[in-house]
Amino acid sequence: MGFLRFILIVIIVYYVAKFIMRLLAPLMAKKMMEKAAENFEKQFKNPYYKEKPQVKEGQTVIDKKSQEKKPSSGNDSTTGEYVDYEEID
Repeated sequence: MGFLRFILIVIIVYYVAKFIMRLLAPLMAKKMMEKAAENFEKQFKNPYYKEKPQVKEGQTVIDKKSQEKKPSSGNDSTTGEYVDYEEID
């Protein structure tokens, strides 16, 4: 009798959870869409966001902002280390 009662409770809980998810899933999806739209809007309102100019194929573009940075010391961790190599045929 205890086993049948357990199975009945599991089946009831399954169908109740399924019914509740059918009600809540559209609300959750709507909330996620609103949040994504809000993040998308924030990205384009960012003052640092700048649309890149269209470049024709084969045209060379030099980014002058990278040259405006002040020179860093030789011990900068971003510069890396020179490694000598040989080409192997």
